Amino acid sequence: MKKFTYSAIVAAAAMSIAACGGASKGGYTVTGTVAGANDGDTVYLATQTTRGMEMTDTTVIKDGKFTFEGVEDSTVYYYATGVADKKPFMVDFFLEAGNITLKVEGERSSASGTPNNDAYQAIKDELIAFHEKTEAVYESIGDSTLTDEQREAKLKEAEQFEKEYGEIVRNGVTKNIGNPVGIFLFKQTYYNNSAKENEELLAKIPANYQNDPQIMDIKKLTEKRKLTDVGTKFTDFEMRSPEGKTVKLSDYAGKGKVVLVDFWASWCGPCMREMPNIIEAYAQFKDKGLEIVGVSLDQDEKAWKGAIEKMKMTWPQMSDLKSWKCEGAQLYAVNSIPHTVLIDKQGTIIARGLHGEELKSKIEEALK
Repeated sequence: MKKFTYSAIVAAAAMSIAACGGASKGGYTVTGTVAGANDGDTVYLATQTTRGMEMTDTTVIKDGKFTFEGVEDSTVYYYATGVADKKPFMVDFFLEAGNITLKVEGERSSASGTPNNDAYQAIKDELIAFHEKTEAVYESIGDSTLTDEQREAKLKEAEQFEKEYGEIVRNGVTKNIGNPVGIFLFKQTYYNNSAKENEELLAKIPANYQNDPQIMDIKKLTEKRKLTDVGTKFTDFEMRSPEGKTVKLSDYAGKGKVVLVDFWASWCGPCMREMPNIIEAYAQFKDKGLEIVGVSLDQDEKAWKGAIEKMKMTWPQMSDLKSWKCEGAQLYAVNSIPHTVLIDKQGTIIARGLHGEELKSKIEEALK
C-alpha cells in the first residue's frame, strides 16, 4: 500500500540525474519566501548530479525574501533548499528564462511565473488536493478499534487511491509530453505504462529530446517490453530452485494452469509488504488452478532462502542470484519490483504490474 503526497513525486524526481534541455536561453530571476525563515538565513540553489546534491549558487534572505539571478540556456530541474527555524526545507522547480516565484510552505510549496513551472504546479496542486482527500483514510487504517472488515474496507479504498494517483500523473504526462515537464515526469513513471502507452508517448516527444540518454534507454526497454507485453505468448527462461535444481518457466506456464510470475527480492521493502497479498491469493486460488512462480532478484542465497522460509512462500521459486541482471527480469524488461506477470491457461500474458485486490480480481477472472 502506498501513501501519496506531493513529496512522493519530489522523492522520485530526486533520483533523476538528467536535465531537460530546451531552447529558452535568457536571463532568469528567482524570487522566493520561506515560511518560518529569518533575515540572514541562507538559501541554496541546487541540482542533482551523479555525486549527489550539488549547490550551484547561494543567497541570504533579506526583508523576508531571497533572490537568485543568472542566465540559463536550457530548462533544468532544480531545487531551492536550506534550513529555517532549525528545520530543513526544499522546493523543486524548473530553472528557465523568466521571472520565477517560489513559496516554500512545506507540502504547500509552489513555483510559478514561467510556462514550465506553471504547468508543473498545476500537476502538483492536483496531487496536494488528492493527498488532503486521502489523508484521513490512511490515518484511520491504524485505528486499533476497527474491526477486520472495516480495516479491509479501508485498505481497498486505499488501493483505489493508488489508481487515482497514477491517473493524475499519467494525465499530467500526456498533457505535457511536448515540454520539459511532461518529459521529466515520463522518465519517472514510464515503468507503470504498457509498451503501447510508452510507444505512443515516445512518438510525441520533440525531436530535440529524442537523443536524450534516458529517453533512448526507455526506447530500448519499450522494444524489449513489446516482446513480453499483454497479448503475447510467455517467453521461457531457466534458473535454479532453492534446492539447486534447474527449473524453467515452461515447467509451469502453458500447461493448463493460470500462472502468476512474481518478480521480487528479499532486500525489497515494497516486495515484502506486498507478499501477504500474494500469499492470500495463493491460498484462495491454488486449488482452483493457480500456480505462482517466484523469480528473485537476490544476490545473497542465504537471504533469498531465509525470506522464502520467513514469509512461508510455498510456491515454486527460482533465481540466478544476479540481482538486476537476472535473466528473467531482463527478458521481461522488469526495472522495478515488486512486478507481476499473469499468464493464462494457454500461455498468453494477460496482465502485468497488478497488485492487491486488482490482482486477485484478474486471477479470478482468468480461472473462470
